[in-house]
Amino acid sequence: MIAEADIITVPESALHRGRLPTRYIKIAVTDSEGRFVLPDLPTAVYDVWVRGYGLRDSARVQVSTGQLVTLVAEPARCPAEAAQVYPENYWVSIFQVPDKSQFPGTGPTSQGGNGISTSMEHQAQWVSQMKLGCQLCHQLGNHATRLHDHIAGIYDPGHHESGAAAFDRHVRSGQRGAQMSGSMSAFGREAGLATFGDWAERMAAGEVPTQPPRPQGPERNVVITMWAWGDEVSYAHDEVVTDKRNPTVNANGPVYGVEFGNDRLIITDPVAHTSSMIKIPNPVGNTSTFFPQTMSAGFPSAKWGTEIIWTNPMNPHNPMIDADGKVWITVKIREANDVPDFCLTNQTPLPDPTAPAPALLSTRQLGYYDPGNKEFVLIDTCYGTHHLQFDKKGILWLSGDLLVIGWFDPSKFNPNDPSSVGRAQGWSYVVVDSNGDGVPDTPLVGFHYGIIPNPADGSIWTGVLPLTSGGLDTEGPTVSSFPGRIERYDPLTGRHEAYEPPSVADPNLPPGTVTGHGPRGIDVDKNGLIWTALGGSGHLASFDRSICTRAWGTGRQCPEGWTLYPTPGPQMKGVTDPGSADFHYYNWVDQHNTLGLGENVPIATGSTSDALLVLDPATKEFLVARVPYPLGFYHRGLDGRIDDPNAGWKGRGLWADYGTVAVWHIETEIGYMVKFQLRPDPLAH
Repeated sequence: MIAEADIITVPESALHRGRLPTRYIKIAVTDSEGRFVLPDLPTAVYDVWVRGYGLRDSARVQVSTGQLVTLVAEPARCPAEAAQVYPENYWVSIFQVPDKSQFPGTGPTSQGGNGISTSMEHQAQWVSQMKLGCQLCHQLGNHATRLHDHIAGIYDPGHHESGAAAFDRHVRSGQRGAQMSGSMSAFGREAGLATFGDWAERMAAGEVPTQPPRPQGPERNVVITMWAWGDEVSYAHDEVVTDKRNPTVNANGPVYGVEFGNDRLIITDPVAHTSSMIKIPNPVGNTSTFFPQTMSAGFPSAKWGTEIIWTNPMNPHNPMIDADGKVWITVKIREANDVPDFCLTNQTPLPDPTAPAPALLSTRQLGYYDPGNKEFVLIDTCYGTHHLQFDKKGILWLSGDLLVIGWFDPSKFNPNDPSSVGRAQGWSYVVVDSNGDGVPDTPLVGFHYGIIPNPADGSIWTGVLPLTSGGLDTEGPTVSSFPGRIERYDPLTGRHEAYEPPSVADPNLPPGTVTGHGPRGIDVDKNGLIWTALGGSGHLASFDRSICTRAWGTGRQCPEGWTLYPTPGPQMKGVTDPGSADFHYYNWVDQHNTLGLGENVPIATGSTSDALLVLDPATKEFLVARVPYPLGFYHRGLDGRIDDPNAGWKGRGLWADYGTVAVWHIETEIGYMVKFQLRPDPLAH
């Protein structure tokens, strides 16, 4: 059976001789004959074992580096045992989505409706809410969300709860219970609890998904290296290893991540195999925090009881490294209504005299960490921030506002001159030409999530999330509602444009048009082709503006510019539209061949399938780079670095981290930094 062993895992450093400073894992895939090589292991003694689909985990064998070992893998004793190591999207695939005939929802059953919210006009909106609402922070389909313990009555001894009651209790529990409960109510609470409860009961009764395929072809060449970082409550949102414009910056240097839950930078040194954390200072004394500081949502956490595990008044988010190695982050340095005077007197005019200044809506600002002197510098901005990217001129572009696109020029900023802060920044209100007369006339409202400068023409693109009517007291085509959109800003002309992906919400699409929804992340290749992950529908999508028949409008003017690629994985029950049960938090384009498949390769995060989903632009087929251990690889951002351009595959790597909010959902209850490499064959040293 050794030839059936697909995933070879080194779960940790030895208990003696050569123990490493942080937990270390190496994962490789066997060749077609079951042979394997685990390359570049630090000198130590390791536990080595096998995990594979259709198998049960083998016994762990302790060996030293350089030794040969034979591992015996045996078939799982039953389908239920085999399914315990399946990716989470396979468990989501047996979720039964309400039939298309149930939409639009007709409201509560007490009022004669079908229990589905009247705001749910299409089945696709249900799917979008399930992904962009429920899976936004953690996986669905992992052991914690299958609710076996709830239904077995563990939390109420002697009482076996229904699936609906178990989910009702589950989503109201803990420090984020209010948010989870609100996401459930968005479906129409009756219908939401009924469908999730049905899923839980069927799993508890023994229903299991189909077996995933084992790695094939170049998927067998994947090598994964992992270092534990953070602690048991670290919400490590995402990471950075280099400057996206030049992937040799910070070569062989530390990996930096933002620990969103408790205002820390996490740092892993992949050469010394060490991990550490630095507290982000709070010199201005912020007191409010992103996370509720009580259990007011209902029940204590099943894991943490009433303990407050997150407190983050600085609210740090996305990191980015500049050409000098500084680590820039979006971070809260003041309260939203504590607006500096220079923001209110900025020269940028309001498109509507009644519109608020962006500073009044700002929830995060800006800062950076200088590894040279180990100091933080905090910078106020007049707009909300979230993600950040440098263009080729060195200007930093920032998403995160509802009304504007913001920028910051570090060359105009002097940390010792407070007056330079206002001179270094600017913003532009998003106003589009809706009728083609050449005059911007319609302000667009929407949360700008992902952001990327286009190196081909200097334009700035953002991914704009769908907002619900509960997010803003306004509705209509100017507000980003289902299916969401991407937007373009030209700094040279000041013009804005908006483009929706083709979706079921557009009645004018030609028959047979492939539809999708929910753009979040956004990136671009060197030639200017835009890529976005449609996290709601399960697609990786490209957008080519050059083939649009027109650019003006509020979003639906160029369906011909879109190409949608359904990501691999199963469908949910009852869903026939293209798209998988997987959720894609973000996407990334490997412009510089850091993984080894060539330049301009687009990648979607398989955030609920424990995998990177790498699209070959030539064949239009996906390579699935799976992380089989520990289960729970929920990743958000990606980054690629070239440590040595002359070292072949060993000098390159793609980096991601376990970015789930609920670290205790992971099989080992701690997060990791993950490095992906692609060698020429499964036995390459």
